[in-house]
Amino acid sequence: MRFVLRRLGFFVVTLWAAVSFNFLIPRLMPGSPVQALLAEHPHLGPQAIKALTVLLGGSGHQGFVAQYFQYWGHVLTFNFGISITTSFGTSVNKMVFDALPWTLGLVGVTTIVAFVAGTLIGLVSAWKRGSWLDSALPPIFVITSAFPYFWIGLLAIYIFAIRLGVLPNHSAYNFYNDSPGFDLHYIGDVLQHAILPAATILITSIGGWILTMRNNVVTVLAEDYVRMARAKGLRPWRVMWQYAGRNAILPNLTGFAMSLGFVVSGAILVEYVFNYPGVGYMLLDAVNGHDYPLMQALFLLITVAVLVSVLAADVITAVLDPRTREAG
Repeated sequence: MRFVLRRLGFFVVTLWAAVSFNFLIPRLMPGSPVQALLAEHPHLGPQAIKALTVLLGGSGHQGFVAQYFQYWGHVLTFNFGISITTSFGTSVNKMVFDALPWTLGLVGVTTIVAFVAGTLIGLVSAWKRGSWLDSALPPIFVITSAFPYFWIGLLAIYIFAIRLGVLPNHSAYNFYNDSPGFDLHYIGDVLQHAILPAATILITSIGGWILTMRNNVVTVLAEDYVRMARAKGLRPWRVMWQYAGRNAILPNLTGFAMSLGFVVSGAILVEYVFNYPGVGYMLLDAVNGHDYPLMQALFLLITVAVLVSVLAADVITAVLDPRTREAG
């Protein structure tokens, strides 16, 4: 219990620091960010200007401390005003929560699949060290992981969309023939559009999990408790899973938690190449358009997601390995 409370304390302090920096940085910039944005986006209405003043400071009449607590109120209610790059005044909340399911469905599921598959392949490869499986799969996937996301994505589009014409090459579904709904035709179309971007992420990320898990297992296999388990005559699969695999996976959990946290930010290059309507594509548009309300909302969401994921990984690690509670 004390271990969990310490980790919760770290979570709260880190979150407070991140939100405070988010509040301070625009107000420490030279000049007025609000006036600069008004010059760049003259179409902004009074409501958008008021929201910008709260988020970025400016010519408001409130004191610095009052602005800080008001900003915290907006953060806790996830109220970041209106996106300044949309001429029809779409709220930041609606834009983020419309894009988030696409990113979670594509990048989140693919990240979990890559971790599980990479961990299993790395475990079996290390257990059968020197076999054809160990000689073939890890080197192949490590090489594919060295290729950039966008290169694999463009190659997949050229082969499967342009040359063969069997898969779509952009967006999340057919906007002309489909309307969002939970019917089999629409779900099938969404899955078909997700094949190429998901395969791109999987190909370029699985190699890292294979290599790290294999190296961890090779190290663990030399430990005395694994030798003792083998000497006791335990079944090989039990030694592999309960003794080698369970201990070798612990260093990977924090990395996996970080990956899950950054799922919220999306795979920016992949979403951009495939014109996929996720958070990563939205973040790129926000940066290019100097959409500070949208950027601040996305940065805060990414920060919270990473912190929650790391906290969950710490708790899971403490459950699997009680020694970490004493070290924490």
